[in-house]
Amino acid sequence: MDIARPNEGQTGFELVFAFLRERLLAGSLRPGDRLLPERELAALLGVSRPIVREALRALNALGIVEIRERSGTVVRTPDVTVLNDFFAFALAQQDGLGDDVMQARIAVECQSIRLACANASVADLERLQRALQRIVETIDDHEAGGAADYAFHRAIVTAGGSRTLGVLHDAMAHVLMRSHIARRELVQVVAPMRAYLIEDHRRIFDAIAARDPARADAVLREHFAIGDDFRRQAALAVSTPARATGR
Repeated sequence: MDIARPNEGQTGFELVFAFLRERLLAGSLRPGDRLLPERELAALLGVSRPIVREALRALNALGIVEIRERSGTVVRTPDVTVLNDFFAFALAQQDGLGDDVMQARIAVECQSIRLACANASVADLERLQRALQRIVETIDDHEAGGAADYAFHRAIVTAGGSRTLGVLHDAMAHVLMRSHIARRELVQVVAPMRAYLIEDHRRIFDAIAARDPARADAVLREHFAIGDDFRRQAALAVSTPARATGR
């Protein structure tokens, strides 16, 4: 079995990760396949057995492999929800996180809604209808309403049918949920948001149901832009009383 030589400065730990990654991408290793025993893998890669063992334990924690007593290490189908926690921890301390994630969200959802116009099944449309109804029912509850908003937009991604876009959207789930809840809190500050939230989501649904990708894309982008405008209005509404009292 040929293996790539390590890059300069690459550790043995990184080499084990790279070995598995490249074979998974190439398709020579698939879920259910058993890895070489630690001793053989260490010899093949030119690293020590403790390094191999440490790397395999890390991969096991990530859900990429499963270490089974007496039967070796088996490749698993990874649980992509692990990305959700990793993404949240990795970005939690970054300034401007919300705005940056919103740009990623726009990219994922605008492509997804175009795909949804072509690919949405009856079940997808029914899921979107239920989510839309939930938005109406929770209009004055920012926690449940934020969850309803998230469910509607996740249903758009699901309807698009792209597994990769779905993984990317899921990876942002924790951050997106916080964003949806924060936006729902603005309903108490900016009164017009109540009608906007309901009508805009209905317009989005109608565009998907009409199978009109250009219209759907435009409506969704407008939805994001109006949401940002309401955020600015809310910020002004909160800051104006403070200025008036000299605080």
